[in-house]
Amino acid sequence: MKHGFMSKLGAVAVVGLVLSAGSASAQNVVGIGTTKGGANAAVGAAISKVVSDSAGFQMRPQKMGGTQQYLPIVNEGKLEFGVSNIMQVGMAHDGTGMSEGQPAPNLRIIATLMEFRNGVIVANNSGINTLADLKGKRVPDGYASAPLFEVFKNTFLESAGLSDKDVKLVPVVNLPKSWAAFKEGKVDMTIAAAGAGAIKGMEAAIKGGVKFIPVIDSPAARKALPRTSFRVVEPNDKSVALKKPTLVNVYEYVLFSNAKVSDDVAYKVAKAIHTNEKALRATSPLWKTYDAKNLAKPYDGLKYHPGAAKYYKEVGLR
Repeated sequence: MKHGFMSKLGAVAVVGLVLSAGSASAQNVVGIGTTKGGANAAVGAAISKVVSDSAGFQMRPQKMGGTQQYLPIVNEGKLEFGVSNIMQVGMAHDGTGMSEGQPAPNLRIIATLMEFRNGVIVANNSGINTLADLKGKRVPDGYASAPLFEVFKNTFLESAGLSDKDVKLVPVVNLPKSWAAFKEGKVDMTIAAAGAGAIKGMEAAIKGGVKFIPVIDSPAARKALPRTSFRVVEPNDKSVALKKPTLVNVYEYVLFSNAKVSDDVAYKVAKAIHTNEKALRATSPLWKTYDAKNLAKPYDGLKYHPGAAKYYKEVGLR
């Protein structure tokens, strides 16, 4: 597994833009770390809007090159909030995986938002039906600006007894670049979430269409992808690549904060998310798996912020 992705590029600029944690009530504004584009940015923008509209203070996105950049900044209290998949938050908190040796013990969960059902897509007529069939095939590699997908790639290969030496590596910068390479016939597989809009473009661009192949659930895969699960997803009209029941990896997206964000601010942010489900769903199809009943979902070894926990207890979610 490739590590060493922790980066603090952009930290100096961010420090000048955001408030120290805990000062939000006095200054009437908080910051939320997001990326410069993609699903992460869309989720952060939606949260910022409902919080700003209903919590009594403003939430402003602080866009950076990747989640690994703002995780340590939130941990240090130089930025109040952030959005991320649960894996990177957990790895950062524990100082493992992508954050090996650099623990971030001051991270707290505010809310569980939606889930992504992640898997491997290939062309229908490729003859690839299992992960083992990727041996000798062209596989996207690197993901410099989206290192989590390098972890996914390595895990999926290793679960089938393969390594980088068994495939032909094609460098890509991020996930959209891997999708483009797949549509252009430069690679033989890509990674995507079931129901993602980009898959419709793959289906249209590749003769014969595309399909998910099953990933492999194993102790090693669960260790490499902590706090995730594996589930068989049934075919449906909104997921064109699901040709039959297929095992995928499932992970949640979460809103997190620094532990020193005031209880009052954390409470009001949790309340804004809980009471504005319709507004959140209206922002993007990304929210189709959002379920307010799961806002306080527990995660092994991770704590919810006391302010958010107080709100969830009051409304019967804890």
